[in-house]
Amino acid sequence: MTHAALAPRGGRFKKLLRGKDDPNSPRLSPLWTFVAWLATLAFFAPVAWMVLTSFHQEADAATNPPTPFAPVTFDQYKLLFSRDITPFLLNSAMASILSTVLVLALAVPAAYALSIKPVEKWTDVMFFFLSTKFLPAIAALLPVYLIVKDAGMLDNVWTLVVLYTAMNLPIAVWMMRSFLAEVPKEILEAAEVDGAGLLTVLWRVVAPVAMPGLAATSLICFIFSWNEFMFAVNLTATQASTAPVFLVGFITNEGLFLARLCAAATLVSLPVLIAGFAAQDKLVRGLSLGAVK
Repeated sequence: MTHAALAPRGGRFKKLLRGKDDPNSPRLSPLWTFVAWLATLAFFAPVAWMVLTSFHQEADAATNPPTPFAPVTFDQYKLLFSRDITPFLLNSAMASILSTVLVLALAVPAAYALSIKPVEKWTDVMFFFLSTKFLPAIAALLPVYLIVKDAGMLDNVWTLVVLYTAMNLPIAVWMMRSFLAEVPKEILEAAEVDGAGLLTVLWRVVAPVAMPGLAATSLICFIFSWNEFMFAVNLTATQASTAPVFLVGFITNEGLFLARLCAAATLVSLPVLIAGFAAQDKLVRGLSLGAVK
């Protein structure tokens, strides 16, 4: 049923989904291919340099000009685990994963109501979600701090979960609304004829079809939560500090710290890189799906 319902709309995505062996698929000229590789290398070079520096001694990392062929050592990573980075990584993972799950649980029904079953004046609702991002986060820091302090929730991971959920929810609703608008109406009508309820439609019909969009939305929300620093550094102390807060502990006014900082940044970046690599096929399809009209 799913494939049959998707068939009438398949032509819309024909150019997008063509394989590289299709003779009719567009190809980049050698010049543009070369430019694309240069741009890729330019963006990747700082990351590669950070990883390379993390395997050097502090004296070698601080030389000017740099010494990329300095002796390789794992001392910086040994130092990281000796300073017990694990609790910071666990706090980041808990806050990021739980907030992402909550965001999806709230954003999917909201996007369903705004796209597949649009409510009255849905554009005003979308603008309201967007307007919540107009206020700079630093402007809300003091009121949020006072509320959290009065509630006795300072230095608590659940405080970060709630804040990250509120921070990412508007973005998730906008993204999922674009993705769900591409779900074929024929599938939903067939499910309703079969007597499926709202939860059944969302779980068994909408979710599988919109899986690339769900993957793209969840990964972006996870990245935003994992990298968040301002609320984490101001609302946590010792029990709920996250990985970004751990990173700044290596920056000092005296002594050398570049190699240790690069090692910590490399280690903290690994979960995001692994998640992106694991979901890369769905991520590319999801980001392109919402853009095709």
